[in-house]
Amino acid sequence: MYCPFCRATDTKVIDSRLVSDGHQVRRRRECMACHERYTTFESAELVMPRIIKRDGTREPFNEDKMRSGFSRALEKRPVSTEQVELSINKLKSQLRATGEREITSEILGNLIMAQLKELDKVAYLRFASVYLSFEDISEFADEIARLGKESLNRGKKSDKNGDKKAIKSAGQRK
Repeated sequence: MYCPFCRATDTKVIDSRLVSDGHQVRRRRECMACHERYTTFESAELVMPRIIKRDGTREPFNEDKMRSGFSRALEKRPVSTEQVELSINKLKSQLRATGEREITSEILGNLIMAQLKELDKVAYLRFASVYLSFEDISEFADEIARLGKESLNRGKKSDKNGDKKAIKSAGQRK
């Protein structure tokens, strides 16, 4: 890496720390030529799978599009930015963990709904109503009843299922 001050190539790493929940490495460096110090951030460049839409077209995974969907669903809800970032990072990890080069938009939508259900039930209902194309109030009532039953069945213990189970079940929701 070139020194941003003198363009020398000989630098020394003084300190390394994990940041962004372990998704990045922050390195404090010192140039051996001019002795200036600066910070670099390193992250893995991983390829996300392409998305196969309902009409059969394929498009690259678009994190900004997913983030805006989260934002719309979570608008005016008591969920912190940190919680949203953790959910988005978890979703991206789940997608990469599939090992697939392409996944259907249905699987992605169901994974998003699962994350929103963990974050905020109202946000989940907002997203589900659009994603599942609710036609009338009875479909809302059915989904609310399903949420109530799930809450009763779980009680107060938390659901600690792995990513593979979430991905497997994501493809089964209709």
